[in-house]
Amino acid sequence: MNDHIPTYHLRMFADYDEAATEVFCPEYHAGGKAVAPITIPYRSDYYKISLCLRGKAELKVNLQTSVVRPGCLVLVTPHIIKQWTHIADDYETLSVFFSSDFITANNAHVGKLGFLLNPTAYVLPLSAPEAANIAASFRFLQQKYRTPHANRREIVKNIINGLLYEIGALYDQMPAPRPVAQPRGQELTTAFKHLLQAHSALARNVAFYADKLCVTPKHLTEMVREVTGKTASDLIAEAVVLEAKTLLQTTTLPMHQIADKLHFADQFAFSRFFKKSTGLSPTAYKQG
Repeated sequence: MNDHIPTYHLRMFADYDEAATEVFCPEYHAGGKAVAPITIPYRSDYYKISLCLRGKAELKVNLQTSVVRPGCLVLVTPHIIKQWTHIADDYETLSVFFSSDFITANNAHVGKLGFLLNPTAYVLPLSAPEAANIAASFRFLQQKYRTPHANRREIVKNIINGLLYEIGALYDQMPAPRPVAQPRGQELTTAFKHLLQAHSALARNVAFYADKLCVTPKHLTEMVREVTGKTASDLIAEAVVLEAKTLLQTTTLPMHQIADKLHFADQFAFSRFFKKSTGLSPTAYKQG
């Protein structure tokens, strides 16, 4: 077992395509060996959207398991801990990977694509006509991605933007969507979540993140609440608890080493925090 949660980077696909620093669009994927171990908990610095064409898989997102079947759309974001606990040999998908910077730099209307920041579902079953439409867009993207052209990057960017708006409309159909936040709030919350991914084990106060984002703690809390319905402190605590739960579930580290990895003063401070947040002691959770 690993004693830490690795972060995978989009550039790891560079062996397949030297341009895989902001976008990677693989051929049909059926079985085969993954570029990096995905059967263990991991994070990523990229988004991935895929459509299941055949077979079955099980994806655990933040310790919650979803089943992926044909016709399911899968959204993987940089801010979550994911783990593929089962992938059938005949599992086949259409996929695109892209960096956060790609969306921020190339999509001026990112505020209208709130599903990327705060998805209501990471696995979204589609109707047959919906799946056929999304599959057609994926195939068009694949074709243009592999066609040499002086303006290839701009062409691909615009096709991906179109695909995202198609997918956003599917998410809009889901019950009780949150009110759309202002683009600045979306951008600030995205930046905050990126910082959480990097620093939640070390920093557990809002002021630390507000300082790095050049805003006041009050402003950060207000913007995060507007976008997510939760305060910045809530998200910090959730990130630490999620990291702790993952380490408790998937490693054999003794409690004092987990406390040390999460930068608590000692095992007892970690246990108090964990029990206050979950209602269980770390030992009880691990044994549950």
